[in-house]
Amino acid sequence: MKKTHILVVDDELSIIKFLRANLEASGYEVLAAMNGTEALQTFEMELPDLVILDIMMPKVDGFEVCRWLREWSQVPIIMLSARGHEDDKVKCLDLGADDYITKPFGKDELIARVRAVMRRTESAAAVPT
Repeated sequence: MKKTHILVVDDELSIIKFLRANLEASGYEVLAAMNGTEALQTFEMELPDLVILDIMMPKVDGFEVCRWLREWSQVPIIMLSARGHEDDKVKCLDLGADDYITKPFGKDELIARVRAVMRRTESAAAVPT
């Protein structure tokens, strides 16, 4: 069975390391990018199955990356931010994100949200049109 490839995008190396360690321990393959420009390049080259995307990043922020991804793909997107304001969550969901995690968060919540988003994506793909 093919492993799920997850693109993790965050400008904090400690967050990338935390996400990578916990996602890989749960059986996922992890790709990483530290800014929006790198995220878009990695996405185009690797076509991951899921993107975990920080909002506040240099160069191109997470809002713009999410907007661009939605123009070209239906890849599941989980937004990640220290900003827990309702308007940020609404903006992300309106841009097409599938979920929103507020920092700090625990590994169990992270893995549960990844499983839930992937379950919804897989069951939506299985429904005949």
